[in-house]
Amino acid sequence: FMSKAYAGDVTPKEAWNILDKQRNSYLVDCRTAAEWSFVGVPDLSRLGKDTMFIEWVRFPGGVDNPDFVNEVKNAGMNPDATILFLCRSGQRSISAAIAMTDAGYENSYNILEGFEGDKDEKNQRGTVGGWKLCGLPWQQG
Repeated sequence: FMSKAYAGDVTPKEAWNILDKQRNSYLVDCRTAAEWSFVGVPDLSRLGKDTMFIEWVRFPGGVDNPDFVNEVKNAGMNPDATILFLCRSGQRSISAAIAMTDAGYENSYNILEGFEGDKDEKNQRGTVGGWKLCGLPWQQG
């Protein structure tokens, strides 16, 4: 069985535009509860939407969430929906998009740079790209 991979990658601003223009589109933040609390979360209230919070890896412990696919399905998104997955940097969200594509949700996208962006030359996040840095709405958890 070969994975169909996933629909593709979008920048944070492209993700915002999709969420704004497509009624049947959703943002799934697949970081951990600790990240939501301490780092902040996307704020879609201007679009009249809510971010879905579903952990790819459970906190504490860092173990994979075996219920991820079912939790996304149970959140009310139909298989035709466009689902945009966001994590810290774009790694877990790729895995999440692949898992949902394999589950029949073929419009599953990874958001490049994630919420915090890529690491800079000092190996720190928050200065290179990402949802927060490109000026999209967010709030502290």
